[in-house]
Amino acid sequence: MAVPKRRTSKKKRNMRRSHIKLKVPGMVTCPNCGEYKLSHRVCKSCGTYKGEEIMSD
Repeated sequence: MAVPKRRTSKKKRNMRRSHIKLKVPGMVTCPNCGEYKLSHRVCKSCGTYKGEEIMSD
């Protein structure tokens, strides 16, 4: 059975896990109101998408 000869240090362990993290979604500003929104989605604050009003208050 394969057993590690030495204990893995915290530095080596963390270096190995450096790419395992949460990713921030691609946020863009709404051209109508200027709020941040997800790209290709309806703006939650003003309800527009591609210059057209989709949701009304």
